[in-house]
Amino acid sequence: MDNISIQFDHVGKLYRLGLVGTGTLRQDLYRWWQTKILNKEDPFLKVGEVNDRTHKGNSDYIWALKDISFDVKQGEVVGIIGKNGAGKSTLLKLLSRVTSPTTGTIRANGRIASLLEVGTGFHGEMTGRENIYMNGSIMGMTRPEINRKLDDIVEFAGVERYIDTPVKRYSSGMTVRLGFAVSAFLEPEILVVDEVLAVGDAEFQKKAIGKMQDVSRGDGRTVLFVSHNLGAIKNLCERGVVLNNGELVFDGNVDEAVDFYLQDAGNGEEGRIVDAITYRKDYISIASIEINGSESNRQTINKRQDFLDITIKGETANPIKCDVKLIIKRLDGTPLAAYIEGRYTDKLITLQPGPFEINRRIRLPRYLANGDFIIDLYLNQPSTQDFFRARGCLNLHIEGFYDPFTRPLILGKDGFIGLESE
Repeated sequence: MDNISIQFDHVGKLYRLGLVGTGTLRQDLYRWWQTKILNKEDPFLKVGEVNDRTHKGNSDYIWALKDISFDVKQGEVVGIIGKNGAGKSTLLKLLSRVTSPTTGTIRANGRIASLLEVGTGFHGEMTGRENIYMNGSIMGMTRPEINRKLDDIVEFAGVERYIDTPVKRYSSGMTVRLGFAVSAFLEPEILVVDEVLAVGDAEFQKKAIGKMQDVSRGDGRTVLFVSHNLGAIKNLCERGVVLNNGELVFDGNVDEAVDFYLQDAGNGEEGRIVDAITYRKDYISIASIEINGSESNRQTINKRQDFLDITIKGETANPIKCDVKLIIKRLDGTPLAAYIEGRYTDKLITLQPGPFEINRRIRLPRYLANGDFIIDLYLNQPSTQDFFRARGCLNLHIEGFYDPFTRPLILGKDGFIGLESE
């Protein structure tokens, strides 16, 4: 394993849906006899199916991971990308020895520090300081070594006031801050970080990504990073590994990996815009959302139609003042433009109890290039509250927008270029 920090060799993880074990004592004994006594392959591996969470299969056995093989060199920063249920967290748990692989072998050269979920490796009854010493001892560090790092850990985590308070009283954000600081500063050869960083605030995420860059580039340590924040993946990682339904489908340059993932994600099933609502006030119901006369969440427009006609129909039990808020983002989640006119002009819509219909025509900025974009849609009272949120409700394909700056653009306070309405 010269210069190889991690090696996954035909790794697979099989799970049985529902009950623990095979379901019957006879099957459990048969598996034990075949694998432990006769040293044969697990007979239930043959009936395992690909882990597609969206479809009902014929078998109770699924491959959370199947035949995964790739190497990670020392000092590499690798982003693990994939949809929910693709096997990303399972891969990191296998590497961190939280569970063992069903097939294949994992070889790691050096100490591993893992941050897989809020509170990983922490004892709730122990203080933050005691947990730092405990984690350092588990990693094989001496007390003087931990003493040298203690101040840096506490300062980075920003929990000086609470360091002698039991961790069970920490918020999830404070716990993540301390957990990451412990993992990063106690000098592991391999740092494994799951989506847990999303729990932290924007300031801490920026600090954490900067620290991971220092760890890899300055100290030559290996980082495996799982995140749905594709901007962070591209900013931090040099290489990307894409998983889909438990299988490795791409391994290469991080920009190419993100493009591959987004192209694959863009081929999902067509649905309704209204189905993307993830939050709604109890006293409001939304019957339908139409954009350009269609309820479909996938639409194409060209230069002959440089606007979005939005119609929202529903019913409210309470009188409310509201406005439509719209954000245009790249496929990797980077915001490009926002329509939040009501925040600056106070041109709010007043809805009385009963059925309502809201209509807005929002013109798109000409600087949008040809390509694919994501629309977030909100009904809100600016700077006060949201009445519903529909993030990623529309995948918009734009063709023919090649005339830049044909009319003035409005620079909003949020740093985005504003959109005009009619």
